[in-house]
Amino acid sequence: MAAHTSSTKAIPQVSKVPRHIAMIMDGNGRWAKKRFLPRVVGHKRGVDTVREMVKACITQGVEYLTLFAFSSENWRRPADEVLFLMKLFVTVLQAEISKLHANGVRLRVVGDLNAFEPHLLALIREGESLTAKNTRLTLTIAANYGGRWDILQAANQLALAHPEKIGHYTEDDLIPHLALAHSPEPDLFIRTGGEQRISNFLLWQLAYSELYFTDTLWPDFTDAALQEAIASYQQRERRFGRTGDQTKLASSAAVSPAPT
Repeated sequence: MAAHTSSTKAIPQVSKVPRHIAMIMDGNGRWAKKRFLPRVVGHKRGVDTVREMVKACITQGVEYLTLFAFSSENWRRPADEVLFLMKLFVTVLQAEISKLHANGVRLRVVGDLNAFEPHLLALIREGESLTAKNTRLTLTIAANYGGRWDILQAANQLALAHPEKIGHYTEDDLIPHLALAHSPEPDLFIRTGGEQRISNFLLWQLAYSELYFTDTLWPDFTDAALQEAIASYQQRERRFGRTGDQTKLASSAAVSPAPT
């Protein structure tokens, strides 16, 4: 599926391994609380899990990994925790960008980044520039991101770019302005921590994604846990509005040898 193709407009190619996985990394605070530790310790441990997931996705052959790191609603958290998360973001970028680049990972950061202080914003731009030509895995970090914000900002950009078409816009017109225009729509959405909602994450892009929820807290989410999620995905029948019989027929045609 091309990066700008909508699953409501065309049937994407379905592969055994999800091409794009999107994750909500939930449970850092609860992981720490269970161990009588400050919440910030859970966030630090969560960074280790991010590193493990990047490696695991490369090993599994996943092409795109999108992580919900900080939502537009997370500003409502205690001020000291928000400050720690911003400092942690800076520390992680400083420590990990060169490693990502060495491993062929392209970094993208999406969201309303104007809310971040200049030093953090500069690190983000430097990391994106350094890794721009890498193709092994595209790692997208959603920071100060919200699904409703994404749709609204895309609509505003489209209206500014093509005011002459107001009242006649199509999905194809809007999609290039969405935050994840650089990637195909997620095949698999994973949320850790036991909650079963998408929490204003990728509202447009998750229209036909397979949803997977696990009680495992993010710091405990391992390579084996990812393999379980992928195994669950592989048992799903992705119909995209078709009947089951149509889906099976299309799958059979896709694996049948070409006539000679």
